[in-house]
Amino acid sequence: MPEVLVLVDHDGEHVNKSTYELLAVARRLGDPGAVVVGTPGTATRLMESLARYGATSVHAAESKDAAEFLVTPAVDALELAVRDTSPAAVLVSATTDGREVAARLAARLGAGLLIDAVDLDSSGVVTQIVFGGSYTVRSQVTHGIPVITVRPGAFEPEEHPGEAVERTITLPVVDPATSARVTDRRTAPAGDRPGLTEATVVVSGGRGVGGADGFELVEQLADALGGAVGASRAAVDAGYYPHRFQVGQTGKTVSPQLYIALGISGAIQHLAGMQTSKTIVAVNKDPEAPILDLADYGVVGDLFAVAPQLTREVAARRAVG
Repeated sequence: MPEVLVLVDHDGEHVNKSTYELLAVARRLGDPGAVVVGTPGTATRLMESLARYGATSVHAAESKDAAEFLVTPAVDALELAVRDTSPAAVLVSATTDGREVAARLAARLGAGLLIDAVDLDSSGVVTQIVFGGSYTVRSQVTHGIPVITVRPGAFEPEEHPGEAVERTITLPVVDPATSARVTDRRTAPAGDRPGLTEATVVVSGGRGVGGADGFELVEQLADALGGAVGASRAAVDAGYYPHRFQVGQTGKTVSPQLYIALGISGAIQHLAGMQTSKTIVAVNKDPEAPILDLADYGVVGDLFAVAPQLTREVAARRAVG
């Protein structure tokens, strides 16, 4: 079977969940080949977990430049891997960096680019939700090797243990005059909750929570469910919650098993970032709120009464079982 290249998203020690999702999708088209871009030794640390989730080969693109420059080393690595293997497709997670990597790669290869896929069949046809969620379209690349970005959370990771063959990619020296260099790194505040884009449960608050203090209800419910906290753009713009937790077209795209929206009316830009969630629950006092049309379960009521009740019920059931 042809190889399907997957760009590995990692922190140097651990593989991000979105990569395991890509490996599962890649098996629909061929044999998954994981491309690891990092400092020397990174591929060795990640090899076992990548093989457990189905990678049949691991392309190690390692150099000191990989940590010092943005995007360029990843584009170089994928271009070299493509020219070496002639894959059936290249899959990249649809993150901020991933979209840029995919666009640059497609330009270099003169290939077709499909972004933000939420489904992909064995013939290479991609399903996308476009124009803020107004339309669902099916697309296919007709020229060159398809470069596809996949929405995190749109697929389930699947363990597929096997042996992975390691291959070496020799990265070219990055020209600092034409590439952005990393000058400083700051670690984001760590917490006990899962990452927003990798969580199976997300509880988000909107302008309806009334202020920063209102987000305590959101956090309490999220903690009871073992989930992540999100926020609408309106809540973020109002200063209720930090921007890094924004869900929506101009924030992060999520697709958890369960999405709970508290006090969110359902602007198009917010729906675009969460509408592929498997089950959506909305609590809003306005019976005409657009998000209630999308929700699988809608509660018309005061979130300050509903959320605490739900939190207590979840906690009680967890205590019993």
